[in-house]
Amino acid sequence: MNVQQIWTVVFVLLAIPVLLLIGLFFFFLKVWVRAWMSGARVSLFSLIGMKLRRVPAQLIVDARIRLVKAGIGLGTDPLEAHYLAGGNVINVVQSLIAADKANIELTFQQAAAIDLAGRDVFEAVRTSVNPKVIDCPDPTKGTTMLDAVAKDGIRMLVKARVTVRTNLERLVGGATEDTIIARVGQGIVSAIGSSQTYKDVLQNPDHISRTVLTSGLDAQTSFEIVSIDIADVSVAGVSGTREVANVGALLESERAEADKKIRQAEAEGRRAMGFAAEQEMRARVQEMQAKVVEAQAEVPLAIAQAFKNGKLGVMDFYRMQNIMADTSMRESIAEGGQEPQKSS
Repeated sequence: MNVQQIWTVVFVLLAIPVLLLIGLFFFFLKVWVRAWMSGARVSLFSLIGMKLRRVPAQLIVDARIRLVKAGIGLGTDPLEAHYLAGGNVINVVQSLIAADKANIELTFQQAAAIDLAGRDVFEAVRTSVNPKVIDCPDPTKGTTMLDAVAKDGIRMLVKARVTVRTNLERLVGGATEDTIIARVGQGIVSAIGSSQTYKDVLQNPDHISRTVLTSGLDAQTSFEIVSIDIADVSVAGVSGTREVANVGALLESERAEADKKIRQAEAEGRRAMGFAAEQEMRARVQEMQAKVVEAQAEVPLAIAQAFKNGKLGVMDFYRMQNIMADTSMRESIAEGGQEPQKSS
């Protein structure tokens, strides 16, 4: 191989990487120029590394430009790491910018953790700045009014509106809106249940909201309760519906009806026992009467035996018959009430 051929091979070997670098430069030229012109400079080697790591360079550069323009200094490495972890880079960047403008302390690590946990971090920051209103109970669950009973037994229907804002420190691991709705509903039902009469509830609905608000219902949740307002309160069954208004009276009526049925059953049992005892006594009377008839049937036999033994004479027998007839006449006169008058 002569010298000319050697130089040709060397030139080709040197030209390949140069051409490759030039191609990469022009490939990333638009993105690099945008970053450079925006003051958020990104090195060409960083762009090449993004390409090798399969990270969209334009996305990362756009995110860094937004942060730099908002006055937040953050390199491309954390953004790339969050993208590779499956996070929403733009959402995190928007939340950082919104928190910075609202003077809310929020670091990139916190925002990334919230985003990776499946929460909408940008919406959380917006809710922290602009509190939102939650209906209690949730109408999407099929219930529009809370049902509670005061001490006097009157059934109340209540609807509340809860104003909450996001607590970013407890957003990861904190309970969601459903917990807030459940706790507020429980607090309202408990507050109404401790009221002496339904009139107290109608006259001072703000007392219920204050009582519930001071109960610390937002503990271990992702939100901070700003206010609880009673939107609607009414007595059940006053609009011509079939709903029962006085639950206490209904329960007392049902209990009285149950007691009456118990007493009736007891009386029926005693009546049955008395009837059985009466039937038993009648049976005993019939038994005694049968014994009397049996004893009377033995009298003629005894008289015949006395005649046979000579212990009873004919005159004695007639005197006994006269006494029996006289006794029968006297009984007949006593049953008639007076003696029969003799005809003149």
